[in-house]
Amino acid sequence: MSLGPAHHTEARHCDGDGCGEWSAHGPTVDFCQMDLSGFHSTIALHVALHDPARVLREIEARRRILDRHAHDPWPYAGSLDLASPYTSHPDFPAQA
Repeated sequence: MSLGPAHHTEARHCDGDGCGEWSAHGPTVDFCQMDLSGFHSTIALHVALHDPARVLREIEARRRILDRHAHDPWPYAGSLDLASPYTSHPDFPAQA
């Protein structure tokens, strides 16, 4: 199961408004005013522990950084810094 745009909106609405803790109950992730079910229990726990609202903020921040450098020669130093957590991934370019 993936989180679609409607759930991304819900995650943003739940960000910092005191609506409660993210929690997992078996295959269900409980956040704010609703539950998302259908996850494997391990995935539900992962989602609850990694606060989707924070993950969405992090993605938006990285996209803004990349947008600011859209016309810079590639790769620029900042792009390499953003990519550094993924150096062990098999698809990571060897020359980066």
